[in-house]
Amino acid sequence: MTSDIRLAFAHPEERAAASATADPRDRISLRDHVVEVEIGAFQKERGHTQRVMFNVVVEVRPAPQPLNDDVDRILSYDRITESIAAELAAERLNLLETLAERVAERILAEPQAMRAFVRIEKLDVGPYKLGVEIVRSRAEVAVQVVVDGAEAPVHPLVVYLDNAAIAAADLSARLDGWASLGLPVILTVGMPDLPRPETGHRPTQRRVDLLAIEQNAWVLAARDARCVVMATRTEIDWAVKRGQMMVWAPGKMVMDAVDGPGSRDPAALALWLAEVMAADRLIVHGDVALPAGSRVTVVRG
Repeated sequence: MTSDIRLAFAHPEERAAASATADPRDRISLRDHVVEVEIGAFQKERGHTQRVMFNVVVEVRPAPQPLNDDVDRILSYDRITESIAAELAAERLNLLETLAERVAERILAEPQAMRAFVRIEKLDVGPYKLGVEIVRSRAEVAVQVVVDGAEAPVHPLVVYLDNAAIAAADLSARLDGWASLGLPVILTVGMPDLPRPETGHRPTQRRVDLLAIEQNAWVLAARDARCVVMATRTEIDWAVKRGQMMVWAPGKMVMDAVDGPGSRDPAALALWLAEVMAADRLIVHGDVALPAGSRVTVVRG
């Protein structure tokens, strides 16, 4: 609890480091950037400016080639300050929350930016600071279907099942309940309760662990005919468009991803899939830890 409280008030850079995956991204930051701006919902805040301070941390995609000290190959710090200036110039806002959302969205439009921590504080409201902090990840595009002649997004339900849930006598009833929600359902699983080879070599161990998860996907498939195992984004998209239920075999998507999950933890992979698929939410069964900072709602089953 003490650690949680300390991190709650820590600089966004420390919070970014604390919630990083096993394969953390590079980070750039803007500290204590103060701007005079008119903002606020109360009448006393209208008609004059007040000081607002920005602290921003951006996790960036690693450079695919040597930088050669070339500024055009990086996400420039100027893009952060320009994003702030552009949103402040767009219109007068009442809420810091709205401003933070728009700044984060503008930053994440940059190709290198993958996750943004934005803290904004009012400095002149009293003998203290008032502020808001948000974390936003690069939004994925939902699968589109045609409804009444127009395209509409489909946000599937992603469910993580531990081994107890897979073996539970009421599994079919649970599947019925999720199916009744009217959403496509993507089931994900952890590793089986069996010993697996330990290679002592991270890249090959990752392959071994992914294969173990896929074995467990086939165990789930044997429990109910609706649990069809799917491995590629193409077949998953096809099933989502048709509102079907499926089980995810993660190996191919994870290994093919340009900016894939750094962790090989099954629950973290489920959260990554939920973000990739722009899921309605992720339902988690089992006592598992999840990375912080997701834009997908997580519900404990």
